[in-house]
Amino acid sequence: MRYLPKSPTERQEMLESIGAASAEELFSSIPERYRLTEPLKLPGPLSEAEIIQYFKERAAENSSGYASFLGAGVYNHLRSVITDVVIQRGEFLTSYTPYQAEITQGTLQAIFEFQTLMCQLTGQEVANASMYDGSTATTEAVLMAERLTGRRRVLVARSLHPEYRDVLRTYGRNCGSLLEELPYAKDGTLDVAALTRSLRGDVAAVVVQSPNFFGVIEETAELARLVKNSGALLVVAITEGVSLGLVKPPAEADIVAMEGQSFGLAPSYGGPFVGVIASRDKFVRQLPGRLAGETTDTEGRRGFVLTLATREQHIRREKATSNICTNQALCALAATVHLTLLGKEGLREMAQQNLSKAAFALGELEKIPAVRRAFAGPFFNEFTVELPRSVKLVNAQLLEEKIIGPFVLGTAYPELTKHALVCVTETTTRAQIEKLAVALRRILERPL
Repeated sequence: MRYLPKSPTERQEMLESIGAASAEELFSSIPERYRLTEPLKLPGPLSEAEIIQYFKERAAENSSGYASFLGAGVYNHLRSVITDVVIQRGEFLTSYTPYQAEITQGTLQAIFEFQTLMCQLTGQEVANASMYDGSTATTEAVLMAERLTGRRRVLVARSLHPEYRDVLRTYGRNCGSLLEELPYAKDGTLDVAALTRSLRGDVAAVVVQSPNFFGVIEETAELARLVKNSGALLVVAITEGVSLGLVKPPAEADIVAMEGQSFGLAPSYGGPFVGVIASRDKFVRQLPGRLAGETTDTEGRRGFVLTLATREQHIRREKATSNICTNQALCALAATVHLTLLGKEGLREMAQQNLSKAAFALGELEKIPAVRRAFAGPFFNEFTVELPRSVKLVNAQLLEEKIIGPFVLGTAYPELTKHALVCVTETTTRAQIEKLAVALRRILERPL
């Protein structure tokens, strides 16, 4: 019965209780052409031992021993096994924060610690209990800016992650946002001249990413000065949180939206991840999602409460700041445990390894005559190079040598055909970097 949770007798009892004579009658409302009328094409029947062996064999078919240079918003970093041990404890094993929040002090304390860490990282005064991911956090930050300014026009850097821009456009189409894209300059940073021309009194927010999608670090302090002079708010998006171990946090921004995947969460085929919104304390009433606070009970003992929950499940729908109805509690806990284990010095050391290895990788690739660095701006663990031929074709040949190639920028930026976004983290070895350089040189020397 381990693999057959419902016996024929139990199924018949359920059918009788709902007034159906058979499963066929129960599903009769589904058009016949969509109904499965034959058994699934699965091997078996198999014993438990055979089933386990079957999946071990399938798992062995997965790619192993590959070097990866693919980033683009999802990063492979070292993770401690302690993180998984903690988040799998019964006290924490939930992806959802409970409605009767105050009776789950452990969960609220974990959220409070998460918020504190995010404020320390971003240089902001208040952070929420987390959002779905970086893309929804960025969009919610823009909607927050619109509420605060009473304006609808939003200037978005074209160097913002293309998928974040897609999510922003989807929201904006139904929320009345007027989105305009700002070009990037020759060095890969936001074109400040274009920003200056576009800044008028009707702009709610300017959205910029740093390090941006090309891997280039933006000068957010200067951008903040320009934006604030127009009465707009500066929203800074961060997809690579580890960069804050070395890069100065965007404390001058009005709102920071960040993806926390780099903090203890494996790439996992793209999710689930954890989004962060942090801002100035004066904006807290427009902060979406949940906020946990610290207090004392009637006996003077330290305790935690749900201080703010401006979402439609807690207050009147017309007063809600977001329809995102939960925070990623388990992922936020993983990030909290991971950062606590790393500490300030550990995060700095990890960031330094990312920076050093990426710089070494760029140097090795630039030794190849046909490879050229595309943008001269400072970078963290990603950089853009231009190749003399299709990146897709090059990646296909790299894959034959057990190398997962860089992101093909031409798929998101038609003007950047033959450009590749290369990612290197602390998990990348010197031998893997040298293998990439040797393989790429050999591929490019072959005749087309």
